[in-house]
Parts: sequence; structure tokens; C-alpha cells
Amino acid sequence: MNTPLALEQAPPIAVPMRFLLSAPLFGMLAAMLLLIGGDEVLATRWSPLLLALTHLVGLGVLSMSMCGALLQMLPVLVGVQIAQVQAFAGVCHGGLVLGSLLLAGGFVSGSGAVFAVAAGVLAVALGGFIVVVGRALWRAERPDASTRGMRLALLGLLATLLLGVALALGHADAGVGLWRGIGTDLHLVVALAGWVAMLVVAVAYQVVPMFQMTAPYPQWLRVWLAPAMAAMLLLAIATSMWRPEWRWFSWLALALLLATFGITTLWLLGHRRRKVGDASLAFWRLGLIALLVAIAVGAASWWFATGVTMQLAVTLFIAGFALSVVCAMLYKIVPFLVWLHLQQRIGANPAARHRIFPPNMKALLPEPRARLHFGLHLAALSVLVAAAFWPLLVRPAAALWFSAFAVLARNLGSVLARYRVECGRIDQC
Repeated sequence: MNTPLALEQAPPIAVPMRFLLSAPLFGMLAAMLLLIGGDEVLATRWSPLLLALTHLVGLGVLSMSMCGALLQMLPVLVGVQIAQVQAFAGVCHGGLVLGSLLLAGGFVSGSGAVFAVAAGVLAVALGGFIVVVGRALWRAERPDASTRGMRLALLGLLATLLLGVALALGHADAGVGLWRGIGTDLHLVVALAGWVAMLVVAVAYQVVPMFQMTAPYPQWLRVWLAPAMAAMLLLAIATSMWRPEWRWFSWLALALLLATFGITTLWLLGHRRRKVGDASLAFWRLGLIALLVAIAVGAASWWFATGVTMQLAVTLFIAGFALSVVCAMLYKIVPFLVWLHLQQRIGANPAARHRIFPPNMKALLPEPRARLHFGLHLAALSVLVAAAFWPLLVRPAAALWFSAFAVLARNLGSVLARYRVECGRIDQC
């Protein structure tokens, strides 16, 4: 059974929304970088523009959304509050915005000073986030599978941050060696599997049954999946450093664990109680299929190593799996948060209780708008995958990604605009 949600303890809506509304703007910026750079961006994995673009998506879109979601879930799911949460969220959000821009600027300009400042800003912003949110997570009195998964994901973020700061200081020539080969591989694997995938797994235990009307995840999977992923990540780090010829075992085991999550979630979605689909469901299915294909392509690249197959596997994981699942969650979480806060505002105003009724989630974000975004997202992903083989398609893919993120920004912005209108009506009663 899922843990009951303490919705009355939800933080002010500005806390998660500043993160969630920033995410598509960073996606548009990354798409513009791809549009300007063209096929040179994907020419090599060490391309400065590709590294800048990857960090704009990884920090500005994925981590931005996930930090906002964690701040929302702490009081509601875990039952713990963060003191001065609005000020704390403002500092973390500002630091993540500035640090992401500086780091991308460091890759584009090659300036060691910019790399050093970016490393310092991100260390303060994300380090502070890890300390405060980690302390709150470890104070949970009755941690469930989601809480334990969030703790492990936060440790994954810590490892990602430490590796990333070391690499940035190496670029800055600040007395730290540039551990570019194995260090970059570990930074990428820990970020994707230990932070992004681990948090998706932990949050899915709650949001998939709740929003998609499925049965709960099997108990054995909830108990063992996240700890097994963490153990395989530790083994991957150890073997990469001391016995690299054996690292294939931990990477294969990690791939099989993620495949188990993907297949189980697809099965749950295929047997959901609600038979009518929506854009959120389409994003979930696309993301999970992309995850399984990424795993298959990644395995093929291990045995038949080519630059194209490895690039394709990373593209499918980030753009296909991670971005799709984040969009699936945004299309449920954002309208739900607005509906919830309108309900609470009406409840606090006796004069409005029987005169104003909050719009439902479908009225806040009409399905055709979300479907338009899904169509653009699917087209952008398809063209980007094809661009791995035909580089002339890079700029069309960039244009489609820009359009997809622009529609997402408009959709989320329209929900917030409707929230403000409804708040005005309630306050006038």
C-alpha cells in the first residue's frame, strides 16, 4: 500500500513552481545551442557545445524539475517540514540557475575562471540542498520504499556533485588533475543511474498508482530495487577505479535492474483501471520504451563498440527516458498542485466556500495542448535519433526540440496564470 499523503502540509505553491517553470526555459536554451552549433555539436563526445548542452539539460531541466518535486514531496509524503522553506528554495533555485548558466558558459568559452566560479556556485546551491533535504529525509519516523529511494537518490546527487566539481576544477586548472576518461564516465553513469533514474523509481512508487490508476508496485520490487541499484553503482565505481576489466558485470546488472523497473511499469500501465488515455500516459509509455531501447543499444555498444551506438544510448536515456518521464509527471503534478492550493484557499475563506469552485485538472490544462506537446516531443526525439546516422538532421531536430519546450512552457505558464485569476476571484469574496 502507498503511504497516505499529508496534503494539508503542502509548502507554498511558489516553492516547487519556481523550479518546475524554469525547466522548459533551460530546454529552449539547450535547443538553441544545438540549432546554432549544428552537426558539429554531435561530432564527438568531447565537443564543448555538446558538453554545454548536456549540462543545460541535466542541471537546468532534469535536476531543476527533480529538486522542485522533492521540496514538494518532503512535507506531503515524508511528513517533515523545512524551516524558512521559501527563502531556502529561493537560494537553491537562484544558485542552480546561475551555476548551470556559468557551467555551460565555461564549456563554450573554455575559460578556467568561469569553470571555477561555476563549480563554487553549484557546490553551494546543490550542497546546501543535499544537506537540508537529506537531514529532513533522515528524520522521517516511518520511512517507506519511496523515502528510502529518495535518500539513495540524494546520495547519488552528492556523488554526482563531487565528481562534477572535481572535473570542473580540472578544467579550471585549479591544481586538480583533469580525470577526463574514467572520471567523466563515472560522472555520467552516477548522474543518470544514481540520481535521475533512482529518483524516478522512488517517485514512481507513489505517482504511477496515484495518477495513472494502476495497482501498487510489487512489494519485492519496492523493497529490493533501489538498494540493489545503489549496490551495483558502488561496485561500478570500485571496479572502474581498481579492476576496470570487471566493470561490465556491475553495468550489466544495473541495466537489468532498470529493465525490470521499465517492464514492470509498462505492465502496470497496461492493466490500469482507467481505460481512457491521456498525454501523461503517452509520455510514460514513450519514456519506458526509450529506456528499454537505450539499455539494448548500450549493451550492443559494449560488445560492438562504436561512437554512434554509445551516443545513441545516451541520447535515448536522456531525451527519450528522462525527459519523457519528467514531462509525464509535470502534466499531473502542476495541475494537481494548482487545484490543491485553490481548494485550500477557498477553505480558508468562508465567503468563497459555496460561491467558487476550483476548475478541475483537465480544465486547468486542456488535453489537446498537452497532446500537441507530446507530438512535438515524439517528433523531436525521432529526428534526433536519426541525426546520429544523418547529421544533416541535427538542426531540424533542434528546431523541433525548441518548439516542444516552448509549448511546454506555454502550457505550464497558462496553468499558473489561471491560478492567479482564480485567486483573485476568491480574494474578492
